[in-house]
Amino acid sequence: MTHWIETYRGAVPPWQCDVTEHFTIAYYFDRLEEAEANLADALGLGDLPRHADLSRRTYARFARELREGAGFHVESAALGIADQDGGTALRLGHRFVDSANGEVVTWFDAHWDVAAVSMTPQQRDTIAARLAAWNGPEEETRPEPTSTASFIPTARGRVKHGDLNAAGQFALGAIVHRFSNASGQLGAAIGMDAGFMQRQRRGFSTFELVLRVSGALLLDAPYLVETGIGHLGSSSLRMIHRMTDARTGAEVARLSQFGVNLDLDARRPARWPDDIRDRAAALVVPVG
Repeated sequence: MTHWIETYRGAVPPWQCDVTEHFTIAYYFDRLEEAEANLADALGLGDLPRHADLSRRTYARFARELREGAGFHVESAALGIADQDGGTALRLGHRFVDSANGEVVTWFDAHWDVAAVSMTPQQRDTIAARLAAWNGPEEETRPEPTSTASFIPTARGRVKHGDLNAAGQFALGAIVHRFSNASGQLGAAIGMDAGFMQRQRRGFSTFELVLRVSGALLLDAPYLVETGIGHLGSSSLRMIHRMTDARTGAEVARLSQFGVNLDLDARRPARWPDDIRDRAAALVVPVG
């Protein structure tokens, strides 16, 4: 038995696609949050995914696009459970599958630090008996910025009613929406603005995300997102977004977003124009 179970099934509505003409990355996390809750129910974990003190790190790899109207489903499984620093670490896997052909289009490898949440022996035994093998891509190590002092502000606002999950916290999808908006602001700063994308038929296509959530924001809480560039290639760019509680400066979430300048007609990466590359180079931050 593989122990992978179906945790979501649906389709891509046209209004949830972006300027790159495919399923917006934030809506993957919206569906992921549903899949996580259904997996937690199946493993006897109840409302664990919605604990305010649950720290998590999620690696996402986008292997193929989902376009408007595409039917897809999510399969999920527990991958590992281990003791660490007096608490428990859980590793969970999710794969988004094209329902038309059975091809996995996106992989999510999630690590939860549940040190602050007590788990019963029965819960631990249930998970240990249902561990599955991970057949997705292995995460590549990306260096973190040594300083965020040169990050630029890219998103600011407050948490709205529509941003909340079932526990009344800033939902994963809503957080990633703000990071996605931040990438648009970063694009404007380097000259990859709406006019350029429309004239040249270009868009920024994400192929890898690493999301770290270390805190929770509640209704009407103010947030600030600041962004730097961690890598600049001939057609690729890695943005590093940092969300903080605007009242305290405490970090709530961080996203590493790796993608390419996409030719929307050829659906292939295109080289950065020299002027955009020069402006982007000025925003590259030290990493190590």
